[in-house]
Amino acid sequence: MRWFLNFVAGLVLIATSHIALAQGEIRLLVQSSPLAGFRYYAAEARWQEMKEGQALTLIREPENVHDKNAIRVEWRGEKLGYLPRRENKTVAAAMDAGDKIDAKIAKLREHPDPWQRVLIDVFVAL
Repeated sequence: MRWFLNFVAGLVLIATSHIALAQGEIRLLVQSSPLAGFRYYAAEARWQEMKEGQALTLIREPENVHDKNAIRVEWRGEKLGYLPRRENKTVAAAMDAGDKIDAKIAKLREHPDPWQRVLIDVFVAL
């Protein structure tokens, strides 16, 4: 709980933080990130089916040999990619501490740069 309070206190300093009410639960937007690995997993193949606002599943991969803080992003049970390595440490720590974290597709863009095609919003339940 102490870690969580420190986490929330740190987030107060972020000017872009938002609070949302979803299914009777208060959630705090803690991160907006592009999807890493768009070209390598199912995101490109499922592009036409995906819609803004749809729920995503975040799964910790602490045994990932490339990144001990890896967080896999899934949509309808299919791996789309990962939260970017440079932006996943805080969310990984929150997940490891047992905090309820969820995510959604924030933005879908037709863009030649795959890093610009899918934007993910990550929330922590308060």
